[in-house]
Amino acid sequence: MRNIYLPLLFTFVNAFALQAQTTSNKPALTHAQYNEWQNIPEKSISPNGTYIAVVVNPQEGDGNLYIKNPDAKLLRTIPRGYNGTFSNDNTTFVCRIKAPYKDIREAKIKKKKPDDLPKDSLAIYNLLTDSLIKIPKIKSYKTNDNGTTQLAYLLDKADIPTKSKTTVLPDSLTQQTALERMADSLLQKVKVAKLMGLATLQPPKKEIKPSPKPDEPIEEGTDLVLHNLANNNTKTFTLVSEYLFDKNGTTLIIETTKKNNDTTKFASVIWHHILNGAADTIFTKFNDAKNYVITENATQLAFVAETDSSSKALQKFYGLYHYTNTTSKAILQAKRGMSTISNTLTVSPDYNNTFSKDGTRLYFGLAPIRKPKDTTLQDFETAKLDIWHYQDDYLQPQQLVQLSQELKKSYTTVLHTNTKQILQLATDTTETINLANNGNANYVLATSTYNNRIAAQWQGYAAQSSFIINNSTGKVIPIMRNQKAQVALSPSGKYAYWYSYAARNYMVYNIASNTITNISKSIPTKLYDEDDDHPDDPDAYGILRWTTNDSLLLVYDKYDIWQCNPTVTTPAQKITNGRANKITTRWANTTQPDDRNVSFDRVYLFTQFNNTNKTSSVVVASLATIGKQVYSPAARTYRSFAQAKNNNNIYTYTAEAPAISTQLMWHNTVGNQITTLQTTNPQQANYNWYNTELVTWKMYDGKQSEGILYKPENFDANKKYPIIFYFYERDADDLYNYRSLAPSASTINIPYFTSNGYLVFDPNIYYKNGEPGQSAYNSVVSAAKYLSKTYKYIDSTKMGIQGQSWGGYQVAYLVTRTNIFAAAGAGAPVANMTSAYGGIRWGSGLNRQFQYEHTQSRIGATLWQRQDLYLKNSPLFYADKVKTPLLIMHNDKDGAVPWYQGIEYFTALKRLQKRAWLLQYNDEDHNLIERRNRKDLSVRLAQFFDHYLKGQPMPKWMAAGVPATDKGIDWGL
Repeated sequence: MRNIYLPLLFTFVNAFALQAQTTSNKPALTHAQYNEWQNIPEKSISPNGTYIAVVVNPQEGDGNLYIKNPDAKLLRTIPRGYNGTFSNDNTTFVCRIKAPYKDIREAKIKKKKPDDLPKDSLAIYNLLTDSLIKIPKIKSYKTNDNGTTQLAYLLDKADIPTKSKTTVLPDSLTQQTALERMADSLLQKVKVAKLMGLATLQPPKKEIKPSPKPDEPIEEGTDLVLHNLANNNTKTFTLVSEYLFDKNGTTLIIETTKKNNDTTKFASVIWHHILNGAADTIFTKFNDAKNYVITENATQLAFVAETDSSSKALQKFYGLYHYTNTTSKAILQAKRGMSTISNTLTVSPDYNNTFSKDGTRLYFGLAPIRKPKDTTLQDFETAKLDIWHYQDDYLQPQQLVQLSQELKKSYTTVLHTNTKQILQLATDTTETINLANNGNANYVLATSTYNNRIAAQWQGYAAQSSFIINNSTGKVIPIMRNQKAQVALSPSGKYAYWYSYAARNYMVYNIASNTITNISKSIPTKLYDEDDDHPDDPDAYGILRWTTNDSLLLVYDKYDIWQCNPTVTTPAQKITNGRANKITTRWANTTQPDDRNVSFDRVYLFTQFNNTNKTSSVVVASLATIGKQVYSPAARTYRSFAQAKNNNNIYTYTAEAPAISTQLMWHNTVGNQITTLQTTNPQQANYNWYNTELVTWKMYDGKQSEGILYKPENFDANKKYPIIFYFYERDADDLYNYRSLAPSASTINIPYFTSNGYLVFDPNIYYKNGEPGQSAYNSVVSAAKYLSKTYKYIDSTKMGIQGQSWGGYQVAYLVTRTNIFAAAGAGAPVANMTSAYGGIRWGSGLNRQFQYEHTQSRIGATLWQRQDLYLKNSPLFYADKVKTPLLIMHNDKDGAVPWYQGIEYFTALKRLQKRAWLLQYNDEDHNLIERRNRKDLSVRLAQFFDHYLKGQPMPKWMAAGVPATDKGIDWGL
């Protein structure tokens, strides 16, 4: 029955949707079209910018990877290709190939384990000869960043044919085997043998000791192939479990495993010299090794390894090993029990070891030695509980969510590679270590929330303290203590800097002079969100980046870019001039990881956004000339900027609009050449789609608001349309965003509803502290009244509302205040602020108090300070006022809004005999994850609104429900 559910569902819905087709020649969208709608999850550019790879995937099924040139000429299609990369010499493209969707689906139907699912293949495509090589069944592949053109790929384990041999024993031997199994000793075996007339067994003359128990079998490594892409030469290494290249591709580090039942094969770490083919074994006979890191010049390697314990040991202690190309073996540098390490700490197997860029320092982690579990205690005899303590830094649910992270906690420690000096930098009071100047500086930045965490329960943040720590002496210099701030380091490591919420300006700490300066105080405009309406300190608009040599810090206000001098010898200067025309300019951050600052002379891409009409543009300019650009509006949204690694003039990005599905653009700033490389969803032209319109109106409080009106492509002003109001907070700036057809995770899919003859309106909502419900009423109801009065094509008797999470709360509140809506859908709504206030966000383990006092819920006071506001804004206490049919979705594994909120509201409405339904998807989160559930919700949302806003028949699940006895048999559709 389960296998035919969705086809039957779509057959029913398709027939239902065909009845709703408009007078246009284009048919309306149905739920059957979801799978074919495409997206672009990946794109990459060759280092010189002459080739582009783009992945286009349907929502369900097999996608394609296309390789093109800048003229959009298709060079090669690789079905199901993904995770691709170009070689550094621009001659080769390598990617993985997924197994066909149908094969994976069939394997899942057969309930095969993840390890037994169909495996990926590897594609190696030569761009010069148009030749393609496929390697089946790979685990992974890697290429080097720069220099030589090397590829390494690790194969999956080979299929072992099943041997089926049936040996038929003579009856006497069969009896002998049975009798021998009955024997408890060798002597008994002898007696049995005599009874059977078998004289070959003789009683032993002395006791024979059993042979030692063999080691537990391990997962053996597999074949690793090193492939030179320039000449196609290959070399294979066996039993490989891990591998990595140095940056320039001159060295390959290989870890091999031992071989089961072969005592001559040991686990090893091999340093393979790619240029001459030599391979040096630098470490052997370990149980586990990990966290390899190699210096940029490939002269040093570090890793951690465990050599002592058995495979079943409850405690395993690792050591830090260091190898240089002047030594023959990796040398142990740090381990539990050494004089340089506290006796409460051990080398961490979870820390990401890091060399400084110059190789003079190795940063590794020391972890607390934890008490092992007492295996003599039986689970069924011991208590299982969580103890909540009022002085705990974190509540127990948060501790449990963070448990894995806490168990991997480690303290950053530095090994000076020349002197072998070891110095622990991080402690409980200097927890997080940030390296200065790629680790080359003789100091680090330490930050900590120590002694400030409890207040995060109601503040929403933990105040931070920051310090500078000398890498050689360990001397700690405080920068600031117990502030709401996030301190960072400038690229060259001259300064620490942060946005001060208290001063609402940017502060810079000069490490050399030990002084703090407010570098933005001369800026006359607000550097924080001008439109923020939370009862809390507003966030800053942020920074662009530091300029070369830490000369200037570039910061944003709402519209413009400002340059601030860290020495404050000159006032801050404005680089752009957008405020007068409400044009926001932002840098398209596409620089490479090593390019950590920006230059005034270099040309970049910038985006500009008109806050009035919501148009955008892409601008080619330098920081010196961006202020002189003339705004060129386009009804587009631009995203996902990337730049060619070795060509600063070549960029790609995506462009979209309501009627234009995502397009991939190639942009050469020399001559401002722009090419459309890829367009998705050509099938969209076959269906009735949608258009958008920006609408402004005055709310009940007299202030102007704005929102987006979504109309069908075949809109006819002479017809009457039902309308659904969907909202969250403020979405009007998204006027030219593309909304894809997709099954719903929680909210109505706008393309589906407009295609099927609905209008949809998304109004901005502006809030007042302590009045979140009334603020929603002020915006949404005023919008509904304005639109239904102003636009005669809106049927004022067929208006609905729908929202999820915070939008779900607002829906739940609005139906207690007005009866103008014919139907309402509330996903994961908070119904009772008094119980939700003390609840837990199970996904993070956080308590919800901060949310009501400082963030989205906007009460601005504690429950005991303003109990009246919590009651006034809680829909539950006014459930008797509800007359609008209400569809609630709230799932039993919701990690954001406690599930009982939906239950509280539904049970109240049920008792009051209100028309209400609660959809509870099993084992689902705040927004639906499982695609099958998304498809189901999409159908139910359509049926619900079609019934109340279009007069369609009520489906069974609405009319009579689905009893538990029919669960999994009848979905009531």
